[in-house]
Amino acid sequence: MQFVMHLNFGYVCDESLAELEKIYEFAVSGSDDEKISAATVLCGASLTRGWNIQEHVVMFITRLLSPPIPKEYTGSESHLIRYAAFLNVLLVGISSIDGIQIYSLHGLVPQLAAALMPICEVFGSCAPTISWALTREELSSHMVFSNAFTLLLRLWRFDEPPFESVNGELCPVGSHVTPEYLLLVRNRQLAATENSSNDQIKCKRFSRLLDPWHREPIFMDSFPKLKCWYRQNMACMCSTLSGLEHGTPVHEIVEALLNFMFRNLSRGGQPLTPTASGSSNSSGPGGEDLSTRLKLPAWDILEAVPFALDAALTACAHGRLSPRELATGIKDLADFLPASLAIIVSYFSAEVTRGVWKPAPMNGTDWPSPAANLASVELQIKNSLATTGVHVPSLAVGGSSISTLPLPLAVLLSFTITYKLDRDTERFLNFVGRSMSNLGTVCPWPSMPIIVSLWGQKIKRWSDYLTFSASRTVFHHNSDAVVQLLRVCFKATLGLNSSITASSGGVGALLGHGFVSHLSSGTCPVAPGIMYLRVHRCVRNTLFMTEEIISLVISSVEDISNSGLPVENLEKLKKTKYGLRYGQVSLAAAMTRLKVAASLGASLVWITGGLSLVQSLIKETLPSWFISVQKPEPQTGVEMLRGYALAYFTVLCLAFAMGVEPVLSPGSRRSKVLVRHMEFLVSALDGKISLGCNEATWRAYLSGFVSAMVVSTPNWVREVDVAVVKKLSQGLKQWKEEELAVALLGVSGVGGMAKAAEMIIERGV
Repeated sequence: MQFVMHLNFGYVCDESLAELEKIYEFAVSGSDDEKISAATVLCGASLTRGWNIQEHVVMFITRLLSPPIPKEYTGSESHLIRYAAFLNVLLVGISSIDGIQIYSLHGLVPQLAAALMPICEVFGSCAPTISWALTREELSSHMVFSNAFTLLLRLWRFDEPPFESVNGELCPVGSHVTPEYLLLVRNRQLAATENSSNDQIKCKRFSRLLDPWHREPIFMDSFPKLKCWYRQNMACMCSTLSGLEHGTPVHEIVEALLNFMFRNLSRGGQPLTPTASGSSNSSGPGGEDLSTRLKLPAWDILEAVPFALDAALTACAHGRLSPRELATGIKDLADFLPASLAIIVSYFSAEVTRGVWKPAPMNGTDWPSPAANLASVELQIKNSLATTGVHVPSLAVGGSSISTLPLPLAVLLSFTITYKLDRDTERFLNFVGRSMSNLGTVCPWPSMPIIVSLWGQKIKRWSDYLTFSASRTVFHHNSDAVVQLLRVCFKATLGLNSSITASSGGVGALLGHGFVSHLSSGTCPVAPGIMYLRVHRCVRNTLFMTEEIISLVISSVEDISNSGLPVENLEKLKKTKYGLRYGQVSLAAAMTRLKVAASLGASLVWITGGLSLVQSLIKETLPSWFISVQKPEPQTGVEMLRGYALAYFTVLCLAFAMGVEPVLSPGSRRSKVLVRHMEFLVSALDGKISLGCNEATWRAYLSGFVSAMVVSTPNWVREVDVAVVKKLSQGLKQWKEEELAVALLGVSGVGGMAKAAEMIIERGV
């Protein structure tokens, strides 16, 4: 153990893998104190700053979260109980924002979720009657459960209310992640390491997880308590609460929770809600000790929390409970069982989207007032967007001087600002903050500026970041701002600013250096790419964004051909160090920049809507673009370049969404999408479809798309029906593209060889 204690956090990242494995051995087989010390080291600088060993550290931590059953263990309860203090150190150590991000970057979120679920199931089923000593502090089963549960829920959007799905639009990448999905991905990853030898690197990465107790597939049915809560949580978000009956154990827990939350109130027995509503009719302390009544398993308490919150919110809406009393009661509940934060967030998020509660006046009397700095926050948001290149009209709202928020959002906001920010509460505030930010975005303006204003008053050092976060609200309410941001992304990446010497473009111009605060000017410029990564989820009409992206890819061609400069400046660049000449750019340089534009467009489409949006692009948007009538362009050469740009764009979109590796299963989704698109190409070649685009654009697109498939993605061609490939090759032959037609048949497999031989013989080769 002296070895572990000798390691300094600042130097762990420089230790060799062999030394790291020694620490891991202490965590596995050392004494209780040695295990805790080793876990602290692994979750410290070696995780957050040890870039050369980080991949191994996350593997070790994941294994440590699932300790095997000791051979000598014969108890009736789970063996995880004896590891409570050790597991808690690991849970707290990886619960920071950086910890979650590191797991995500290494692709181990499904593995982490599978390790957390047994911990939640076991400790959530234990009454807090047992405790463990941890650095002179008592640790209860409630605290271990809360740390594991809140960490697990941060791995997917558990609190996603219905507003992102009811409108029928395509949802962003990652919005459909569920615990079942995480387990399926985990099972598939582990199965692939055993059954496939194609990806040796991936197999090696996951081999450290393949101890006997990790090999078996895991499903939600293995965790009945977690599964039951998950279903209740989904029901709470989708419909109003119902089903609480008097005299049941759940009803008794609801009464105990309400008495605990509002134990300092004296209302002469007045009920918080009418008895007929199904909620509690208790408001004062009961005869028995409240702490004794609530010494229950966490799962039982979580089942009752939504009903207690519903009763309290109803009482506040009817004036039987003041806003301050409500916020204080919810804070007491969260302090008693931090895991209840999940239910608090889910319940109030759902109630906001229902729109049945009256607005709460943020007047400084009943509710906190943002008036002190609301106007300055709105101005900062506008200026922040302007530094990125997005200019919007005045954001101030006229009319009443008193700002309002939906009642559930006002309660959630008032509750969060009761917290004192420290190391222990910061992770819980981060847990709530994402949901509150999402709600502030979709609620009427200026809901998000009000949130930023009140939090900025509480913690001034967060002001810049909060303003940056609030700026995405503008894109939810203003579609023109989205178009401006997309345009800025293209111009920054391609270096198409007013002066080509002012910006060389590239990824550096797109992403910059992230978020920079505390500049002397008082305004924090944000790179357009970083801004888009923050705001793309706020725009629900993803099909609209796809059309704009295609339009920008097309318009970039003309900008590139003109060097991105006004006509009056072209004459000044007859010959420069950039290789530009009057009115033209070398074809090689133009093609290079076209590929950059296409890759940017494909990346934006993939980030915006994922697989579903790419499918819609191939099946609907692109065919519609080719069929629609477009005005003729007098400039020669631009039409051809547009076709090539679209071809690269399409191939990259498909590659991002569906990969380029061979697909073993016949009739895969990728093959169906490819067949659909290639059939469209064949129909256009045969004249069955009338095209409205320029002929040069169409020819360039077709030849560019087929060439890219032949050279870069031959596996795609082999998945398509040979008959479709033959028809496409025949059309290319009619266009005098015999070499490309033969190459297409050559990569299509055995079925296309005969047709390729016929073409070769006809050419006399």
